Amino acid sequence: MDISQSRFSRHWATREATPTADPRLQPTPDYGTLGPGDLGPGFATDLRGRESNPVWVRQPANPRRLVLILAAGLGLLVAVLAGSVASAPAAWSSLENLFSVHEALPASAKDTRQLDRMKPQKQAEALLELAVGGSDGAADQISSRLDRWQGKVRWSPQIATLTTAALNSSDMRVRQSGIEVELAAYGLAENPASLNYLLRTAASSDHARKVWALWALGLMANRGVGTDRVVQTLTGHLKDADEDSRRWAVEGLALSGATETIEPLLQTMHDDVSPNVRERAAGSLAESGMFTLEQRMTAVPRLLSYTDDPSLDGRTHAWAFQALSDITHHHFGNDASAWRNWYNSTKAG
Repeated sequence: MDISQSRFSRHWATREATPTADPRLQPTPDYGTLGPGDLGPGFATDLRGRESNPVWVRQPANPRRLVLILAAGLGLLVAVLAGSVASAPAAWSSLENLFSVHEALPASAKDTRQLDRMKPQKQAEALLELAVGGSDGAADQISSRLDRWQGKVRWSPQIATLTTAALNSSDMRVRQSGIEVELAAYGLAENPASLNYLLRTAASSDHARKVWALWALGLMANRGVGTDRVVQTLTGHLKDADEDSRRWAVEGLALSGATETIEPLLQTMHDDVSPNVRERAAGSLAESGMFTLEQRMTAVPRLLSYTDDPSLDGRTHAWAFQALSDITHHHFGNDASAWRNWYNSTKAG
């Protein structure tokens, strides 16, 4: 799907930004998830709720190259089987280009000479791939180049795959790098003009624009831009009538990483009428989003109470048990008494 986007740059800092194109972009797919599902027209497939034994799945650390190789190889195979003389050379060309791009990548984030010779788009892709792969210094290189990337980095399948991998990393700094690159690819500078644009878009009657803005507001808040305003706005959208808006408000709150979002996420997990939204709130408290372990631990007492709350259904009980396991790395199954005994012993100690 061809995804167009609004563009911003730093010189908009003193006045309202006006998008130059349709900003209906994709929130990052396959992010901190539970089972197959579909966000609807205009959005990538994500993974959503199984009803039993849920497991929030992180993506492989570096899937980009394998996915592209398989896609190019499949295109070639289809062309050959179909006897398409015109399509086969194009498929070969795509495969050759893939390997030539790989060969041009710097071996390390410290190879600044080679990075400087690359265009901003390739710099962003290469550095984020290195960050996901654990290369020392890649995250710092990304942060130092953001100003130079404004207006020059665009959303692409490569950026989509790499930001997904970054946001599923166990390393918080890599997750932050994913956010920084995603904002740059969206054309959003970390300034009040971009924030105001997103706040207006979140109030749009255009559903696709709105839910993208809810996601992007979380990205902005994580970088310290208008965090209080963003949290207030996203919390308000938890009361929206449509499920999609509430779900992406949950995702935005989790991305913000603000401590004050723990309570509304817990409340949403308990009260929302949609199992999909309740599941995403549970996943955000458990693993996804930008919360520290200390922040997640503050949710444990309430999650304990949810494990056998008679007002909740079996799925929500299961999500509470799974969240407890993901946060604490203890495994007491679906035994509420065992979990409480463990928690009480930690307080006594």
